[in-house]
Amino acid sequence: MTEDTDFNILLVEDEAADACLVRLALRDADKSSQLHHVCDGAEALAFVQRQDQKYSAMPRPRLILLDLNMPRMNGREFLRAFRSDSSFNDIPVVVFSTSEYERDKESCFALGANDFVTKPVDIDEFIAAVKGIETRWMQAQSA
Repeated sequence: MTEDTDFNILLVEDEAADACLVRLALRDADKSSQLHHVCDGAEALAFVQRQDQKYSAMPRPRLILLDLNMPRMNGREFLRAFRSDSSFNDIPVVVFSTSEYERDKESCFALGANDFVTKPVDIDEFIAAVKGIETRWMQAQSA
């Protein structure tokens, strides 16, 4: 498949177990998503900006799933840097975090997040949440 036909999702997540669950959820879905995974905001910026040889041939994501608490560059720092480049305004960012704090949600929206979903603790609910995010944003971009 080409970049134009795939729904490329960039997962920015430092927890291997959560990344694995996201991958499983998207694999089970009957959609043409392609998941790309990086472990922190600095890598995510390099990915979207196609920096270095490692990321030069990577597709432009159609959706970013962003964890908040990561080493090197956290989710808020990524959002600030990412949204400062207007060429990325068309890429939705969904914060997918364990945080349930209203102040975290508000700060993410203020920095340009399009949605905020709290990660469920239950595995089945986690997988359902990921599938719901994928479906919602694929439909939003198809409309």
